[in-house]
Formats: sequence, C-alpha cells, structure tokens
Amino acid sequence: MIVARRFEGKVVIVTGAASGLGLDAAERLSSEGASLILVDVHGGHLEAVKDKLSVDGSIIAVTADVSKEEDVDRYVKACLDKFGRIDGFFNNAGIEGQQNLTEDYGSGEFDRVLKINLNGVFFGLSAVLKVMRQQRDGAVVNTASVGGIRGIGNQSAYAASKHGVVGLTRNSAVEYGQFGIQINAIAPGAIMTKMVESSLRQIGGDNWLRVGEDFVKSNPMLRFGTTKEVSALVAFLLSGEARFINGATIPIDGGQSYKY
Repeated sequence: MIVARRFEGKVVIVTGAASGLGLDAAERLSSEGASLILVDVHGGHLEAVKDKLSVDGSIIAVTADVSKEEDVDRYVKACLDKFGRIDGFFNNAGIEGQQNLTEDYGSGEFDRVLKINLNGVFFGLSAVLKVMRQQRDGAVVNTASVGGIRGIGNQSAYAASKHGVVGLTRNSAVEYGQFGIQINAIAPGAIMTKMVESSLRQIGGDNWLRVGEDFVKSNPMLRFGTTKEVSALVAFLLSGEARFINGATIPIDGGQSYKY
C-alpha cells in the first residue's frame, strides 16, 4: 500500500499514459498526490484513465501524437495553462515496431519507429526543459530500454531509437544540471506489458506464453518484471529524493543485462 505523498503540490506530465508503463506510473504518481497531464495518441483509452484517477480536477488528458512537434507544444501549453508549472516529466511514449533482420527491415518501418521513439522524446525534452530552465527546477525520466544499452537482434529501429534516448539523456543532463534539473533514463527489460505480449506473439503466435516462459529462463530472476516495479523506480527518480542522480540510465531487468 502506497502511503507516501511525495508529489503533493507537484505537476507531472506522463506520455504514453493510456497503457503499459505510462498507465501504471500515472496511477502511482496520482496515489502520491501529483497533479497530472496525461498524454496519449489513443484518446478514448486516455479519457477512461482520467476518469478513473481524476480527483478535484487535478488531472487533465491531452490526446496527442508525440512524433508531431505541434502536438508536443500543445500538451505542454495545456499543462502551463492549467497548472502554471512542470515539476516532473515521464517522457515515456514509444512503440516496438516490427521484428526483422536489418536487411529486410525496410526504411518506412525504420522511419516510423524513430519518429515516435526518438523524435518524440527529443520534442518533449525541448519543450519541457525550456520551462524547467526558467523555473530552475524539475526532474525528467526518459524511457529507454535494455535495447538501448546492448544489442537484442531483429529490432533495428527500436535499438537505434533507444540508444538515441540514452544519448539524449546523457547530453541533456550535462547541459541542464546547472539549472537544478535532473534528467535520467530507465532501461526496462522484459516487463510484461501489452507491447511485450505483442512481441512474443510475433515470434510464437498462439504459443506466445510458451515463448515467454522460454525467454525468461535466461533471466537471473526467472520471471518477467511488472509495471508496478517500473513505476516505483520512475516515482523515485521524479520525487527529488536523490537529486544528485543525473544522466544515469538505470536497468530494471532482473539483472539480465549484466549476465552477458
């Protein structure tokens, strides 16, 4: 049971908030008192999340495509119009894309994944850090992946985009630490989300559960992680409890990325 109220009086933007890591982070942050701007391209699902979490008008939902700079500017403006500041930013929205060998991947799919996973993160950083620099305060968590710190195979665009997120995180942390802003990334491994389920279905079809069981046999903890475990890390990094953590990319994968 969550009893801490670390986000009382704080305003946090969460992208990709209608499902997966974003949804669970939104629930965690709301339970700790945050006012939230929930962002997702899927407006219907987003409104359902808002209705579930909303207390006293402390949550607004903005349907937006993070790969479009004008949409990013719109969700930042909506936040400022409503709350006047941005204390935290979970820059999370992303997709996996199709799985294929590099030679067969295709430029169209490569471009589509990078637009959402890398351009979207950059647009979010650009717009939010401008506000935080004026405040001289704030915390950002970007969603990278273990696919951003090592090779995973058959995911050229996903790996390239997530390596790019790690680079953006490190670069921006160096730039903005002087303004009292901490910028970090998380690198989730095999976390059981709809996106991971989709990936397993691409490999195993109706036998995806068996594929998943085989996949986690190499994990030191012999299981998938949960979205709640990830949201606990996100909340900690956004809470301001450890302000000297800056520029880090923190794996949350049961130790698997250290095994090879």
